[in-house]
Parts: sequence; C-alpha cells; structure tokens
Amino acid sequence: MRKLVNRVNKLKGTELKNVIDKRMEEFAYFREKGSDEEVFLELCFCFMTANFQAAKSWEIQRELGAKCWTLGKNELQLELKRMGHRFWPQRGSRIFEARWLKDSINSELGKFSNELEMREWIVANLKGLGMKEASHFLRNVGYNDVAIIDKHIINILVDEGLIERPKTLSPKKYIEIERVLRKLGSKVGLSLGELDLYLWSEQTGKVLK
Repeated sequence: MRKLVNRVNKLKGTELKNVIDKRMEEFAYFREKGSDEEVFLELCFCFMTANFQAAKSWEIQRELGAKCWTLGKNELQLELKRMGHRFWPQRGSRIFEARWLKDSINSELGKFSNELEMREWIVANLKGLGMKEASHFLRNVGYNDVAIIDKHIINILVDEGLIERPKTLSPKKYIEIERVLRKLGSKVGLSLGELDLYLWSEQTGKVLK
C-alpha cells in the first residue's frame, strides 16, 4: 500500500487538489442546503450512469432538469433516447418509478444515522441502483463515507497487489474492497469520497462527479 499512499500524496501536492476541493464543496452544498428537487436530480444522474458514461449522463441530466418528474414514463424514455442514452427504456422507467421520493428525499435520508445505512436502504428500495450507484449518489450529495468502486478503482488496487480481481462484485465483496480503500484513505487523510476523485482522475484525467 505504501506505493499507492505515495502516489496519492503526490497528487495532493498538485493543482488537482484545488479542483477536487472545489468539487467537494459543491457536493457539500446538497447536504447542507440542497432542496428535495435538487437532490432528486442527482439521484436521476446516478440512475443514468449505470453501465453508461458519466460525462454523457451529466449532460443529459442538465438538459432534462424538471422533465425528470414532469414527463410521462414513455415521454421520458423517448427524451433519453433522443439525447443518446444507450439504455433509455430501462433508465426512463427507473427514474419514473423513483418519483415518489421527489418531494421527500432529504427527510428519507435523514432517518439514518450513517451513510452505510443510507446505502443499504437505497439498494433495497430503488430498483436499478446497486452498491456503486447508491454510493455515487450519496457522495454527490455530500455523504462521503462510502466508496464508489468501479473498474478504474479495481484496476488500481489489483495493480498494486492490494486485492485480487473479483469475478463478480457482490455486496459482500464490495464491502471487503471498501475496507481496503478506507484503510488507504486513513493513511492519506482523505474521506472515501475525496479518495475516489483522486484515484479516478489519475486513471481518466478527469474530475467529474
């Protein structure tokens, strides 16, 4: 783990730190001041990112805006198709089915004492969101104690010899890998949410959300 600790600490000494700090401030806004509608839009974004490009999902989410909850199911699906989402039928359906949260999502999250409980509830109650997507959503609205484990993060950990490449990413395996990332985060003084941005940007050259 020492080599990876050194890599992350080196990144913290670059301009990347300012970019990531700014992004984390944007995420914190949602937790502190975000309306139900604003937080719900972030949920819609994370529905769209499942097996699809984050940058394109972000573009679509910004263009859709309130249409995420004003359009009928079929209309929403067709809008996603028009905008170029590969999985437009499924994602439109999932967003439509989650609309019951549009006016109460903050209070629902507020029922739980920590991010792990929030994530468990999201995975159990929102069809179409797995551990990664639920973690992504929570990080994007200011809850930083969960890891977003995708192929980029797995590649880094495998290359460093910290994990074996998983055949499948079951919830149990996800939590095992998350423990490795939590240990790394404690060594470099970063939350899991911050650590993800450092590792992801190193692999992709981008800082998205």
